[in-house]
Amino acid sequence: MFKNHLKIAWRSLKKQPFFTFLNTFGLAIGMAGGLLICLYIYDELSFDKMFADADRIYRINVDVKFGGNAEEYSEVSAPMAQAMKRDYPQIEVATRFRNLGSMFVRKSDAELNVKEVGITYVDTTFFEMFGLDLLVGNPKTALKEPNTLILTKTAAEKHFGISEALGQNMILDNRDTYTVVGVIDDMPENSFIRNHNIFIAMAGNEDSFSTEWGNHNYPTFIKLRSGSDIKDFDTFLESALGTYVIPGVQNYAPGITEEQFLASGNYLNFSTIALTDIHLYSNRYPELSVNSDVQNVYILSFIALFLIILASVNFMNLSTAHSLKRAKEVGVRKTLGSNKSELIRQFLIESGLISFISLVLAIIVASVALPFFNELAGKEISIPFTNPFFWLILLASVMLLSLFSGSYPAFFMSKFKPIQAMKGIAENNIGGGKIRNSLVVFQFAISIFLIVSTLVVFQQLKFIQNKDLGFTKDQVLIIDDVYVTENEIASFKEEVQQLSQVRSTSISGFLPTPSFRGNSTFYREGLKDDHEKAINMNDWDVDFDYVSTLNLEIIAGRDFNRQFSTDSTAMILNESAVAILGVTPEKALGMRLSSDYGEDEVVFRTVIGVVKDFHYESLRRDIDALGLSLNNSFGSMAVKLNAGDFSNTIAQIETIWNRISPGQPFNYYFMDESFNTTYRAEQRLGRIFIIFTILSILIACLGLFGLAAFNAEKRTKEIGVRKVLGASVSHITYKLTIDFLKLVGIAILISLPLGWFAMRKWLEDFSYRIEISWWVFVIAAFLAVCISILTVSYQSIKAAIVNPVKSLRTE
Repeated sequence: MFKNHLKIAWRSLKKQPFFTFLNTFGLAIGMAGGLLICLYIYDELSFDKMFADADRIYRINVDVKFGGNAEEYSEVSAPMAQAMKRDYPQIEVATRFRNLGSMFVRKSDAELNVKEVGITYVDTTFFEMFGLDLLVGNPKTALKEPNTLILTKTAAEKHFGISEALGQNMILDNRDTYTVVGVIDDMPENSFIRNHNIFIAMAGNEDSFSTEWGNHNYPTFIKLRSGSDIKDFDTFLESALGTYVIPGVQNYAPGITEEQFLASGNYLNFSTIALTDIHLYSNRYPELSVNSDVQNVYILSFIALFLIILASVNFMNLSTAHSLKRAKEVGVRKTLGSNKSELIRQFLIESGLISFISLVLAIIVASVALPFFNELAGKEISIPFTNPFFWLILLASVMLLSLFSGSYPAFFMSKFKPIQAMKGIAENNIGGGKIRNSLVVFQFAISIFLIVSTLVVFQQLKFIQNKDLGFTKDQVLIIDDVYVTENEIASFKEEVQQLSQVRSTSISGFLPTPSFRGNSTFYREGLKDDHEKAINMNDWDVDFDYVSTLNLEIIAGRDFNRQFSTDSTAMILNESAVAILGVTPEKALGMRLSSDYGEDEVVFRTVIGVVKDFHYESLRRDIDALGLSLNNSFGSMAVKLNAGDFSNTIAQIETIWNRISPGQPFNYYFMDESFNTTYRAEQRLGRIFIIFTILSILIACLGLFGLAAFNAEKRTKEIGVRKVLGASVSHITYKLTIDFLKLVGIAILISLPLGWFAMRKWLEDFSYRIEISWWVFVIAAFLAVCISILTVSYQSIKAAIVNPVKSLRTE
């Protein structure tokens, strides 16, 4: 019987190729889009689950407010891990990282350096914590001795080869020699340490033995024993301030008590986050790798769901509309003895056949589109063709989709009464007009919602790109790692400054680009022990040309000046720092601040200027307090260029570099490019919105096109009568189009408020954001109307210009 139903279904689909094409193509597009998004979501949800006992591993976080500045850190102090392991017996193992970022690396017998990113100190418990095995080396002794390191497989192959790496010496940053004691497999792309290639023994890091509780530099992980509850540990952490931190800061803050600390409006709260939640739920400073946001997963989940539902709605709409042609078929079948269940089974098999064909097309489309999608999403996703579970999920989803899509048409058509259907009486009321119209409204409401979302996302991105950041980011070349020029730094800067296209240069390890930040607590002169008047702020070491090169605006006082010898102990604050001091910019001038609270001879810095606040962090964050001081910090050199041939100037700078520091890699980037990478996630989200908005509109238009064709065919004789009675083509086109425009109008009224609410919630993640403009909704509504008119008008005009003699021939 099933074989017979399948044959009939296939013949039915072949007899109506236009209907079959619309249904199959619409479903295939929806499935392909949904499949790609589902693969993306699966990848996002799989982060860090590959590690052994991942469900028992947690990172300790800390939220700190002190000196008017509030921070959320992913790192805690050096002694935290040992103290927790000692005092909380439910902890099975604890381990720490100390991220070093990028460094120059070379073999001991090589002259040329290679820049490696993702270098970090780790404790010896690193392997036990994450269940990692060595490909080469002894896990019992690895990383126990200072100046030893572990390479990933890729790093080992790059420098030595896996089997030859063991025992080799490497020189880092032209200073320290390390011995390779092991090789591990590459870190998975969906792990929190995916970009780390070199792991150095923590035993060689003197700071790791510090008992200082005031600094937060170590990402610290704990693994609980089986059966332990993390909530109990979180409760234990509530007492950490009084038990560990306050006693631990007595050397530089004598006499302070927990009550005094809290009474001043300060806080220091420890918490935990599950290892498997870090990627989607943590956006603290700093993360070992760039994280995503669970909000994006929710957004893409809704888009995938919308695409599938839109495709299903198309099937329902077109099937119920097409039921007009099949009413007599149903009547004949019932007259010949077919019962309701047989008819339902027949139509469901037709639905399943269309769904299966659509699935095959969807897999082909997804396979072709996957490389472009990976580039768009910044992923390395592949379709798991060899995974049986993937096919099981896919086939189960298709079966559910075919049931969902085909159930209404099947049950609806099986209700036809045979006598009425065969006489054609049912022609005026079959097709489920109200439900069909509701589905059209639903389709266009989703499409308009996505149009609104896309416009708002790109409006926010344009706002970010065009916002006055308080510094000049255009035409500023950043040269990395200038410290390798060693004693020739001054000569390098001077020679670059002499180039005709160079306006100014500045050397500093602190730039308003994604980079390491360092906070320090300052006290006013005479208020060393008054912790309520302390100010916690970023403390940047810069040179004399920093302010002028970045074009920071001085609103009070002056810039650093080589003619003033006292500027060696001077400081420039930003507006946020002055606000914490509780004075005006003018009154801040001359204030003396010191962070040398542990020294007998305190060194004070005198405030000589105040700069306007500038955005050195993401626009998601408020601007924090900042102080600039003259000091040597040789991380990078900023080169302000005049307009012209940048490539020629860069080549000239590289020539100077190669002469002064031969064998050292020359790395550079433009500051505006670095700024844009900060918002790469939003840019990707915007592009994804555009693509899937277009797909949703395409699917909606396919359905509308089919319904317009059905509507025109249904009203063929009416159109003929109207033309005989003198109706013009434009009048008939209007009559055929206006009904659909009413449905689009209802969709507009539903979707615009929903779009406004959803995007307002999305914008709340940004401290600096747009107000959603009224024209966004006008454009979305206008596009929806235009698209619907273009879709419907073809069929309407085609029907309107038919010779009325042909339309009325059967009367």
